[in-house]
Amino acid sequence: MSQQLIAALQNPALYPHPVAGFQVIETHISWVLLTGEFAYKIKKPVDFGFLDFTRLEARKHFCDEELRLNQRLTQDLYLEVLPVTGSEESPLIGGAAPAIEYVLKMRQFPQDNLLSALQARGELTPAHIDALAAQIASFHMAAPQVAAEHPLGTPEAVMAPVRQNFEQIRPFLTEKADLQQLEALEAWAETSFERLKPLLTQRKQDGFIRECHGDIHLGNATLINGQVVLFDCIEFNEPFRFTDVYADIAFIAMDLEDRGLKSLSRRLVSEYLEHTGDYQGLELLNFYKAYRALVRAKIALFSLAHQADAVQKAATLRQYRNYAGLAESYSAIPSPFLAITHGVSGSGKSHVALRLVEALGAIRLRSDVERKRLFGDQLNEQAGLKSGIYNDDASAATYARLNQLAKIALHAGFPVVIDATFLKHAQREAARDVAEDTGTPFLILDCHAPDAVIASWIAQRQALGGDPSDATMDVVHAQQASREALDASEQTQSKRIDTDQEASLDNLVERIRQHLPGF
Repeated sequence: MSQQLIAALQNPALYPHPVAGFQVIETHISWVLLTGEFAYKIKKPVDFGFLDFTRLEARKHFCDEELRLNQRLTQDLYLEVLPVTGSEESPLIGGAAPAIEYVLKMRQFPQDNLLSALQARGELTPAHIDALAAQIASFHMAAPQVAAEHPLGTPEAVMAPVRQNFEQIRPFLTEKADLQQLEALEAWAETSFERLKPLLTQRKQDGFIRECHGDIHLGNATLINGQVVLFDCIEFNEPFRFTDVYADIAFIAMDLEDRGLKSLSRRLVSEYLEHTGDYQGLELLNFYKAYRALVRAKIALFSLAHQADAVQKAATLRQYRNYAGLAESYSAIPSPFLAITHGVSGSGKSHVALRLVEALGAIRLRSDVERKRLFGDQLNEQAGLKSGIYNDDASAATYARLNQLAKIALHAGFPVVIDATFLKHAQREAARDVAEDTGTPFLILDCHAPDAVIASWIAQRQALGGDPSDATMDVVHAQQASREALDASEQTQSKRIDTDQEASLDNLVERIRQHLPGF
């Protein structure tokens, strides 16, 4: 296949639809012909080791795979695989003659709608991130599990490409500081692997090695009809795709941080976990983020061999060092803490907790979410203050679950904020015990807002829909009447926050940063 075929395909008469014009997007593995309403993707006959498109049969197979895999994520975007018949000089799309090539027909969308383009224009919002987290979570939960006997997903299979990164990077480096940094990263990766081996084994047994996306970053997500859509998953290499779901979410988290969007990265991870409940794997997050950053660092170095210009080489080395520095940041000693909210429903506790997620990297655990995860089969029961999933037994089970998850996240090295009312002294004592057992600082976030503000927030929440809380003002009044005030000991570990005043929340974040290392 040659450029001659690509040129010949730029003929409007070949297409059964109007053609607004042709634009060709070329990558190292494909050409994409944009025609206006539709795009046609053609795979190059190349062999890079990690992919081999040299045979026509292989290109057809991987076109079919790309169609199958991406239709899991999108509706009416990936349409069909079509043969190209005739000759390179005079091709025909379709037809009964033997195929000389295959194209994947897709619905075209504006490149300006890519999330990477939105980010470049400063238009990427938290709402986009929340929608992306929800789509990834839904996709992961539905993705097929890799069979237990499959060799991919074992600890050894996970570590092989990590070690390969160091082997392939080292020959490119000459500066002593770069080599020392690489050695330190390699030592951290090896010690982390030894520590994580049991968890990696358990993840395989528990079915968390799945047919994932393999290449989630902002350039592979777009807006279609106002909705965030993930596309272009890896079709050509099973090891890139058959992986732990945490390797998938780590890629986009790292990509956001590389773009200077650390708060959005933290928000994405916390939102993803609220959807999936997969807190057991949290210890893997920084390990996989460091791996993904070093893959990007390695790819940057690969271009050095083709660069003669000293300025260009210096820019490439800066890019490498940025990614290596990002990888190094994931090896830092963590400074976890446990914070709990305290206040009636609708008093702004979730907003306070989310601020700690974005500013300090905390994992938010929400009672409204975990209660419904525990008792989802009873959601149609009456939702009164002391009935159904809100009776005393259900509440006790919910708080016990929150404490259990807090231990998991703290053990993984992450700060934790438990978003619940904590109106009873015993509930707060149990949370403080978790902090003491794990050797982490403990803080009570004492949330207050005027009744009129609470009423307006609850009304707004009910009007928008989609929030896990079922609280009404009747519930709030009952909570106010039965709450147990903070005692003298608890007040020494609490910080009052007037949630309708943003400065109060700013002061909270600054106080935590001043008192804890690493923030």
